[in-house]
Amino acid sequence: MITGAAAVAGIAGDPIAHSLSPVMHNAWLAAAGMDGAYVPFRPRDPARFEALVAAGRAGLLLGLNVTAPFKEQAFGLADSSTDRARRVGSANILVFEDGRVHADSADGEGLLIALTDQAPKLTLRDSLVVVLGAGGAARAAVGSLVDAGAEVRLLNRSRDRAEALSAELGDRVSVAEDEAVVRDAALIINALSIQPAIDLDHLSAGAVVMDMTYRPVETAFLKAARARGLTTVDGLAMLVGQAAPSFEALFRRPPPPLDLRPLLLAHLEGVGG
Repeated sequence: MITGAAAVAGIAGDPIAHSLSPVMHNAWLAAAGMDGAYVPFRPRDPARFEALVAAGRAGLLLGLNVTAPFKEQAFGLADSSTDRARRVGSANILVFEDGRVHADSADGEGLLIALTDQAPKLTLRDSLVVVLGAGGAARAAVGSLVDAGAEVRLLNRSRDRAEALSAELGDRVSVAEDEAVVRDAALIINALSIQPAIDLDHLSAGAVVMDMTYRPVETAFLKAARARGLTTVDGLAMLVGQAAPSFEALFRRPPPPLDLRPLLLAHLEGVGG
């Protein structure tokens, strides 16, 4: 039940209609019997996003998840931030309290949770991980992988962009010379929005393949990896993984036990994936 005293949080992005976050968070709120709501917001420009944050400062919202194109602006508007948000220079969580804004980033944590869930035999410490791409998705992934002790190689069409990201993220991150680097990789992560042109025959039999997108949940990249008998990790597991720490930050309590995956798969089927 929602009353006038409801705890309200939400997600801000443009576009936002495709987001599964309201499905997840409102399911948790219902399961917990909480007087609350999680609402999608679509600011059409940076000025309107800043106005939304101002509403949070004024006490109208508990907090926000933030998605493209506002993650870097969200970080810049915060009064304080976690180490992981500072490392990537962006935030997907803003918490409002006593007129102040605190920024965090749970994208990397979601990735690690997904790997633990769907590739439990994988060991990241001292393992080679190849990340395909050098954009915002790659940035969040690399920070968490380095924290877990992995050696990361970036493979990107634009070498300059990969080198810039590598320089920012420390000496455990470097730029791959060519596709041959995947031969020694324990994990390959597609952080691109397109199907990567990687020959999966180069991968070792024990390699894990992950795709950060979840539309569709089983991408062509993952299908090809599975056909080779490789362990795969999908973007839906990562989405659910980052949602739990988001819920706890926004609503000040952990989410109740609830298997969200069947609910999300049914929702994706209903809207055409």
